[in-house]
Amino acid sequence: MRHRISGRKLGRTRSHRKATLSALSVSLIQHKKIRTTLAKAKETRMVVEKLVTRARRAVSREGDGKPKDVHARREVFRFLRDRSAVSVLFDDIAQKVGTRPGGYTRVVKLGQRQGDGAEVALIEFVDYNVGQAKPAAKPDKKAAKAQDKGDSKKKTAAKSKKKATAGAKSAQKAEASAPHAADSKGKAGKS
Repeated sequence: MRHRISGRKLGRTRSHRKATLSALSVSLIQHKKIRTTLAKAKETRMVVEKLVTRARRAVSREGDGKPKDVHARREVFRFLRDRSAVSVLFDDIAQKVGTRPGGYTRVVKLGQRQGDGAEVALIEFVDYNVGQAKPAAKPDKKAAKAQDKGDSKKKTAAKSKKKATAGAKSAQKAEASAPHAADSKGKAGKS
């Protein structure tokens, strides 16, 4: 039994798990929200929270003309392995969450994935609540029925128009072939 052992193995070796969490963390830092499985989202949250805390403390120490905390940046880079993500984390995210004491991310369950039934979740930064999916307002039933009736009338009118043009074309073809048949019959009758 795994008593007092924290963390999920995610079905990977240690190095693969570390690389996966690093990639998920970079994606989250760059895009501010990602969609993944629930287990990966929870593990990513633990990692990203520590990185953001380190960045936030480094930025608070850098204030008032003091030099940049290069050591903190190198420590974060050692895990992320992406310079642009490190710069976004220290310059943008750490500035925005400067007063927040923790809880920088949230995990929202999205249900089960269609293909394999895995629990899917959305992990996002709390302070970057851009493009939050809001439930669409339900359309008025009467307006929807009226629109459906109008659409069905248009569809039946278009179908009958197509049938009429198809009928006219077949009649033209029949007339075009009919004179030749009449000519051949006429010639046969005259001789």
